[in-house]
Amino acid sequence: METFQRELKFYRMPGGAFRLAASQLLPVAPPRAFSFFEAPGNLARITPPWLEFRLLDDGGGRAFEGVEFRYTIRWLGLRIPWRSRIVNYHPPVEFTDIQVIGPYREWVHLHTFRPAPGGTLMKDRVDYRLPMGLAGRLLHIWMVESQLRDIFTYRAERICEWAASIHEAENR
Repeated sequence: METFQRELKFYRMPGGAFRLAASQLLPVAPPRAFSFFEAPGNLARITPPWLEFRLLDDGGGRAFEGVEFRYTIRWLGLRIPWRSRIVNYHPPVEFTDIQVIGPYREWVHLHTFRPAPGGTLMKDRVDYRLPMGLAGRLLHIWMVESQLRDIFTYRAERICEWAASIHEAENR
């Protein structure tokens, strides 16, 4: 399988917040990439099995401004509810999912899709805060950053597989 250019970085932000920035160059057109990511059912395809992701309410199976999705993940042996809402929905360029209920004090995940030579430059920017103040920031150092790195690395690999299969099918 061909490996597509990808990058993942973490930043400390003011006020105890963090930012995860990821990008991948995919050999598909932006509308095709956008349609994959706006379909809530595809989230299970790109989430690591160890999180035991379960989609409980897919909002009718499509994304649009204001739709909410309900799901659970397993973290440290606990089943954790998560509800997200789609905002800033501008197909096929960008959308944001924000955590309404979940493990973070704040989670804002911007997805962007821009034309690039050979396909689409897909970027993720996640601004997040953990609960519990200083204890949450220490938990980030001890565990959360590493887990997010593992999650987004797994996600990037699954996205590469998906994009490669589309690219191959389109070039037969």
